[in-house]
Amino acid sequence: MKIDWEGILPIHGEVIVVEDDPTLRLLMGDIVEEIGAQATAFETADEALIYLLQAHDQCRLVIADHGVPGQIQGIEFIEMVRSRWPTISTILTSGYEINTESIPADTLYLHKPWALYDLVTAVTSLLQPDSPINKP
Repeated sequence: MKIDWEGILPIHGEVIVVEDDPTLRLLMGDIVEEIGAQATAFETADEALIYLLQAHDQCRLVIADHGVPGQIQGIEFIEMVRSRWPTISTILTSGYEINTESIPADTLYLHKPWALYDLVTAVTSLLQPDSPINKP
């Protein structure tokens, strides 16, 4: 996959992807890496939380699906991240209807199925807010 949109600056740092669908998890990781960040992907929020507790210093963004297996769901995971590491930006995704009042503050929400442009726009709006992108 090759994204060639004007305005995307290389994104430095790590992006954590939490998604239980293996195809979508791989796609999201590829998209993140295409714009220059390092993607680290997990099937469960439990695994992602353990990873962050051990090594979070390079993480700039978490993208989490709400309905993942394990003890921790996406919204709860994002709440944990926002309270412990407030400088980490967050995106929540879900194929189910989510009450917008339950989405943690300062978290972008993408309803599935989202378009490639929507994901890239969300990521870049959080990680390069002073340089908006333009779709060709």
